[in-house]
Amino acid sequence: MVRPVVIGIAGGSGSGKSTVLDRLLEGLGEDSVDVSVVDHDAYYVDLSHRTPEERAGFNFDHPDALETDLLVRQLDRLTGGAPIEKPIYDFTTHTRTDRTQTVDPAPVVIVEGILVLAEPSLVERMDIRIF
Repeated sequence: MVRPVVIGIAGGSGSGKSTVLDRLLEGLGEDSVDVSVVDHDAYYVDLSHRTPEERAGFNFDHPDALETDLLVRQLDRLTGGAPIEKPIYDFTTHTRTDRTQTVDPAPVVIVEGILVLAEPSLVERMDIRIF
């Protein structure tokens, strides 16, 4: 198996990451190239052990707010040809749900999020970086 191309897309909230992602997907053509998308937002730490007030005051723009080590492990599995079970985060309650979403391996893997280029362990796995 050929190692997939890994593309990282980063930028602040509302900076156009989703627009860039959509344009990339359009350019790659949905019918011609399979693409797996992994959003860093799915890996926010579970705050179910905190009170609602503590959750409301949590800094979600800090690297410690994300369980990046889990994303790195899952990205390694994905680029190694295995599917992953991506967490599903509930932004209304600031908790991780019990459900997951299966992401299948593909020739192109896109990792998107506000801090994906701030994490050396992610950056070293990326072939293309977009900010």
